[in-house]
Amino acid sequence: MQPYSELFKAGELVFAEGDAPTCAYLIEAGRIEISTTQLGEPRLLAELGPGMLLGEMAVLDDSTRTASARALTDCRLIPIDKAQFAERLAHADPVVRALLMSQLTRYRSALARLTGEADGFDAAPTMQPDDAYALDKIRLESDLRAALDRKELEVRLQPIEEIVSGRIAGYEALVRWQHPERGAVSPAEFIRLAEETSLIVPIGDYVLARVCDMLVELRERGRKPLPFIAANLSGRQIDDPGLVQRILDLLHARDLPPDKLKLEVTESLVMDHARIGDLIAHCHSVGMPVALDDFGTGYSNLGPLLTLNFDQIKLDASFIKALDRPRGVAMVGVIVGMARALDCDLVAEGVETREQREILHRLGCRYAQGWLVGKPLSLGDVLEH
Repeated sequence: MQPYSELFKAGELVFAEGDAPTCAYLIEAGRIEISTTQLGEPRLLAELGPGMLLGEMAVLDDSTRTASARALTDCRLIPIDKAQFAERLAHADPVVRALLMSQLTRYRSALARLTGEADGFDAAPTMQPDDAYALDKIRLESDLRAALDRKELEVRLQPIEEIVSGRIAGYEALVRWQHPERGAVSPAEFIRLAEETSLIVPIGDYVLARVCDMLVELRERGRKPLPFIAANLSGRQIDDPGLVQRILDLLHARDLPPDKLKLEVTESLVMDHARIGDLIAHCHSVGMPVALDDFGTGYSNLGPLLTLNFDQIKLDASFIKALDRPRGVAMVGVIVGMARALDCDLVAEGVETREQREILHRLGCRYAQGWLVGKPLSLGDVLEH
């Protein structure tokens, strides 16, 4: 179906300087001349063609038209109303929105100077709450880059217990950031920020290298058997075709066995079966295990477990909290049986009480992780235990 469009004959005015901004236009065909009046004389500003936007500036800041638009040839324009712009702008990234409005302010200021109306233009509009948030986000991103360069991000280890023996079989690597002014920054905040940018890849590489160094220190301190350490992967890391080889290079440089570094993939990423399947196959070909993290967090689908050969399933803490109810015990028991049938180890996350651990023991769950087992520790604290 063809989108609704408006036709303008050559020489016809689309809108005039001073008009209210009822809509913007996408030029589908033809050419448009943009002009303004400078000191009483007409001045050509631009000539626009197919695929270009027309009149969007006035719509964005809801101000009167500062230039006129006239069809140079017969034109077909698709109107874009103010509501469409407002909706998209409201859902845009705050940083992108702030940058856009900053550019718009500069444009208005330059145009005002050009037309001799600079005195009537406020070049320093009041900062809105969203603008302050966006600027703070930009500052935090810059600080995060600096912290990564200075190796100020700390990798902590949360212990994972083998329930039957009571021994610590491994750890999950968790990255933490102590900001010099803000104090501890929530991992949810800075990891989300890193994932919105290219930062997540170097941060991921930093964590993987640190994990390998930690395994070396554990080995040198006589830890036998050497525990495994699990590290989470982001979607951007998984997209990198050189990821597994880089990890192997890290391991080989330190003479570490590949089965001691376990890669974790969150459940939200497994919808792309082909991509995750290729990653698992590549990892298995070099002896590196892969775990499905956060199973049961809202994306639960048994389909991926039929086609993706995970070595371990990490059960979300929400299931463990439900162990105080018969239905919760029954559900976890079913998941334990499923993991056993799939030849997967099961790790219960968020274990906080002895009663939860005892139920998991009775159900046959192999591993427990949570504050009952231990909080995330520095490597120094791990070595002292």
